[in-house]
Amino acid sequence: MRTSIRLLCLLAIALPLSLQPLALLATGLSPQSGGAGGGLPVKWQTQLRTVSDTQAEIVFTATIEAGWHVYGPQDMDGPTQATFTAETLTGAQLDGSLRTVGNLIHKYENLFGCEVYYFEGKGQFVQPLRLTGGSFVVEGYLEYGACNDESCMPPTSVDVKFAGEGPANKAEGNAADAVGATLAVVPSASDTIASDTIADSLAVVPLIAEGDLWAPVITELQAYNSGGSPSPQSGGAGGGLLQIFLLGLLGGLVALVTPCVWPIIPMTVSFFLKRTGDKRKGLRDAITYGLSIVVIYVALGLLVTALFGASALNALSTNAIFNIFFFLLLVVFAASFFGAFELTLPASWSNAVDSKAEKTGGLLGIFLMAFTLTLVSFSCTGPIIGFLLVEVSTSGHLLAPTIGMLGFAIALALPFTLFALFPAWLKSMPRSGGWMNTVKVVLGFIELAFALKFLSVADLAYGWHLLDRETFLALWIVLALLLGIYLLGKLKFPHDDPEPQPVGVGRFFLALICLAFAVYMLPGLWGAPLKAVSAFAPPMKTQDFNLAPEAEVKPLFQDYDAGMQYARQAGKPVMIDFTGYGCVNCRKMEAAVWTDAQVASIMTDDYVLIQLYVDDKTPLSEPIILDDGTKLRTVGDRWSYLQRHKFGANAQPFYVLLDNEGLPLTRSYAYDEDLQHYLRFLNDGLSEYKKASPPRPPLPRRGGD
Repeated sequence: MRTSIRLLCLLAIALPLSLQPLALLATGLSPQSGGAGGGLPVKWQTQLRTVSDTQAEIVFTATIEAGWHVYGPQDMDGPTQATFTAETLTGAQLDGSLRTVGNLIHKYENLFGCEVYYFEGKGQFVQPLRLTGGSFVVEGYLEYGACNDESCMPPTSVDVKFAGEGPANKAEGNAADAVGATLAVVPSASDTIASDTIADSLAVVPLIAEGDLWAPVITELQAYNSGGSPSPQSGGAGGGLLQIFLLGLLGGLVALVTPCVWPIIPMTVSFFLKRTGDKRKGLRDAITYGLSIVVIYVALGLLVTALFGASALNALSTNAIFNIFFFLLLVVFAASFFGAFELTLPASWSNAVDSKAEKTGGLLGIFLMAFTLTLVSFSCTGPIIGFLLVEVSTSGHLLAPTIGMLGFAIALALPFTLFALFPAWLKSMPRSGGWMNTVKVVLGFIELAFALKFLSVADLAYGWHLLDRETFLALWIVLALLLGIYLLGKLKFPHDDPEPQPVGVGRFFLALICLAFAVYMLPGLWGAPLKAVSAFAPPMKTQDFNLAPEAEVKPLFQDYDAGMQYARQAGKPVMIDFTGYGCVNCRKMEAAVWTDAQVASIMTDDYVLIQLYVDDKTPLSEPIILDDGTKLRTVGDRWSYLQRHKFGANAQPFYVLLDNEGLPLTRSYAYDEDLQHYLRFLNDGLSEYKKASPPRPPLPRRGGD
């Protein structure tokens, strides 16, 4: 049991540090950087090869840039291993698993902490097939991972399609010939395919039937956004980073009063002040210790930013796999805070660093002491840091992890510096006691509440309907009630004092807030909007039982092409809302801005609103294969591609106003809850549309699509 807990602990702390391939698997993004010239560092040649009348092989040959590795199939966890997935199999069967041919290197990889197998320079993967007779069709893709010494690509696929005649219809005397197959290979961007391996290329499925509605308008939007009028896209960044810093500061203050940190403060400060007769030197060492804490945590934030990049950080917030993982992780953290088990790093880690600190003098020794603090306090700070990194990393700001960790570190390091400056304050410090366990239990309730938010994102993306709005609110109401009851001393956890204790004034008021919050959410079960929690709860449309009057703005369409066609017939401008089921800021905009009567009237009466969910996991009737070989498999893939290709953006919420030819009417709009800014945005678009278009008789209104 203890070993399992340690493994969970290691997984939790390693996620933001070293498991980049796992996180990139969750995002499903294209690589942010690759080989020379920005292309992919791996080129592929693909062919179908005959082994016998009834056996064939799909052969994937990789040419790998210097410094990069392509990983092969392996049993243990680690980098993204090569796998072959068959999407269509007719007249053929997979005959065993994917195997490697060539010089496969076997090496212990520090980046992943395990043995890995990989190719350098050249490599080959072979997927055996058994032909069962008659015509055959084999369609699928090879998924592979590649890393260099600094970073990893996300899992990337090489799509193939083969069709031909099996042994039952094969002419005699051709046994030695290659299988008579029509090969269709769709490479990833920058891949090259040997011309002699392609007998017939797969037709590209068009995104639209007609017109240029998907044509890029990035240049036009940039001209509007830089035209001098205030743009909410750039205006909100500073405020957002300030909020992230304050969130980190709050997280650090909470970590201070946990049992893993608070008792260490007086011991550490006293050590620095007494270890030499020079009080000034002791003060300098204490300040250096505090600065070292800041450096360690800021370095962690910089590392997260360097590993993932801005696009990946934004995509995390709407990725279902990522959200399921963090739902489970936060539940484990909450159980630990409740006292079910203790999350601890291996003692050998902290002992080794502590021993090194004792042997090392000067500033390096002090830095190692600060690093020891980060290790021994992990059982309390780890869940807070993990939650903080998830929240700030999905905000869309490139510097968010660094700014968040800066706030956290300043709050954590400040007491060590202040008590060193004013040693007399040490006497007035509250003593350690049962109140610290209360802090941990309260944090457990908070982490459990936010775990439901992550599960809700995945539930919405996949359409499971397990956590609709009223179910979500009911669980939050129960958690708020239980927290209030706990703070009043009526509920006990394993590490709580079994003897009844008087309820302090602070606990009473905190319990009052929790119980009042539960009462506030109760009307939401019958359809009340609950603006205070609307950013976290599922959207109102998931509520089955709603007694509230219809007040929300509803999209006329959730399909771009159909909406544009209707707008052209109706003679109305178009508003496109790129959103996501897991987009917190999208819900904030809908609750704070769209509910305004004037805004709702303009959006409903004057625009054709098209709402496109970029994380919708509904499969397309057939995959869409782009000119560069990218395959779009879900509805969300299609709308995400539209946002990137046509508008040059990938963050949500993202609002753009178009005329009937698909051209922008004014600047784009991102997250900004300023009502006047939003009204100006809508009115500017209407004004430009009316200048260019004569009025037309309106079509009958239609409901959401």
